[in-house]
Amino acid sequence: MPTILGQNQYGKAETRVVKITRDGATHHIKDLNVSVALSGAMDEVHYSGSNTNVLPTDTMKNTVFAFAKEYGIESAEQFGILLARHFVTSQEPIQRARVCIEEYAWERIETSDNTFRLTGSHEAEHSFVRTGQEARTSQITFDGEHWEVISGLKDLTVMNSTNSEFWGYTKDKYTTLHEAYDRILATMVQAAWRFNWTSDALPMPDWERSYTEAKKHLLQAFAETYSLSLQQTLYQMGSRVIDNRSEIDEVRLSLPNKHHFLVDLEPFGLENDNEVYFAADRPYGLIEGTILREGVEARIPVDHTNL
Repeated sequence: MPTILGQNQYGKAETRVVKITRDGATHHIKDLNVSVALSGAMDEVHYSGSNTNVLPTDTMKNTVFAFAKEYGIESAEQFGILLARHFVTSQEPIQRARVCIEEYAWERIETSDNTFRLTGSHEAEHSFVRTGQEARTSQITFDGEHWEVISGLKDLTVMNSTNSEFWGYTKDKYTTLHEAYDRILATMVQAAWRFNWTSDALPMPDWERSYTEAKKHLLQAFAETYSLSLQQTLYQMGSRVIDNRSEIDEVRLSLPNKHHFLVDLEPFGLENDNEVYFAADRPYGLIEGTILREGVEARIPVDHTNL
């Protein structure tokens, strides 16, 4: 049976680059994990094995390191845009580049009276600790004319110890879950948001500020929503971002429900007044959804956690 080649791409995955910027004795860190995927006139390498149009993936790795030195890293988005533009405009067979980046945050260790700690009166100039809160994500795609930038975060764990209920749900003969009128709501936020910046002719967003503000609105909505369902909280989180950030048209959220179940203490003669819980890691409910600016079509992949 005859076959034809469908969609294909190739590239270098997970190039770890750490850029230290030295401002006198004070240092600044950008810590990125960069994956590059290229597509274009690649039929012949699949059909005959001819590498004429193939830029080695090792070259892509080297380009990441060289660009970190030559251009610096202002933000994950800015660095991804530089790389995507370079690969499409410098290699004629390449028609589309996608650059996916994870950024790992570091904060300064603060010192006081020669004692290291995370809070205090003096910041160490060159000593850092990984914050461990979340990883920042970016996906930049360029086809020589149009841009698509999707940013976000993953592994941001949050909890409300009250102001959450779950009741009135469908019940059948297999339902054993008790209705809850005061429960813990906890989740590990995976979020992606798509910018409406698509052309060099448009003003470029302030990537760093946009990330900080989007994360702030996600957290504020989570904290301030009296939740009757995790779906309701998801919608409020995405809506808060779109309502407050004009440069963002679409937010995709994936919220695993980190279940906390009240422990039965009656066998020990103790009353559990919403105080002691068992934190279950699996199985877990998984709530996902996309929130859009009115009139905008969805374009973020459903499985955005693998951007």
